[in-house]
Amino acid sequence: MEQAQRGWLPGPEGMTEHTDTLVEFWVNTWIAALFVGFLVWGLLIWCVIVYRKRKHDNTLPVQLRYHLPLELLYTFVPVVMVGVLFYYTANIQEEQTDVTGEVDHTIEVIGRQWAFDFNYVDEDVWDTGDPWDNDVIPDDTVVTAPDEVPTLVLPVDQTVEFVVLSRDVAHSFWVPAFIFKLDMLPGERNEFHLTPGVEGTYIGKCAELCGEFHANMLFNVEVVSQEEYDQHIEDLRAAGQTGQLGEELDRISMPAHQNRPGTGEED
Repeated sequence: MEQAQRGWLPGPEGMTEHTDTLVEFWVNTWIAALFVGFLVWGLLIWCVIVYRKRKHDNTLPVQLRYHLPLELLYTFVPVVMVGVLFYYTANIQEEQTDVTGEVDHTIEVIGRQWAFDFNYVDEDVWDTGDPWDNDVIPDDTVVTAPDEVPTLVLPVDQTVEFVVLSRDVAHSFWVPAFIFKLDMLPGERNEFHLTPGVEGTYIGKCAELCGEFHANMLFNVEVVSQEEYDQHIEDLRAAGQTGQLGEELDRISMPAHQNRPGTGEED
């Protein structure tokens, strides 16, 4: 029942500061669409029944070339409907992509074929997913899904500025529970703010077809308490993962034999 009330969208109630608004808009849009659908279907069925051809009735119905009030009605009503939908869509999108507010943490998420790098900018530590161990895989090797995917750790009720980038081709940062995704484009810096509100583990993935192993480009998101977040940062620091994974690892900056990691091909 709860899933039906949420329009079968992923994630719990209050997942972020935007998700409940998005769910409400989604559900209300479906209600309006179903109302319009039932109205149209009802009118069609009514016309079929009332104006059906009767037995022994061989006369043609009255032929009307124009009916101005009716034409104005079926032009005006759809315009109003689309205008209302556009208004609410634009407002919600504007709120969700607003990056003018204060943030508690800044995290860079960098997509590459076929994993993600995470830079915890304020804490000056990094983490990375590396399903292929950065080795060039022979052409005749059958690659299966990675045994372990990287984990992005976020503190609950803390506003995070995400900066999403790409090292090679177009990717997309998508956490279904957040009901939001943003493209990661080569040479482009895209940003959004988000405040996770429910602790737990959620799946993340690339939502842009980016090559042969796109389906393996997965990660987890753990929303944890501030204490657990601080401990994770200390664990990364203790593992020697200090500093940031920068542009020097981008494909254009790498040696030729590393330009296309995971494909066994060289440029």
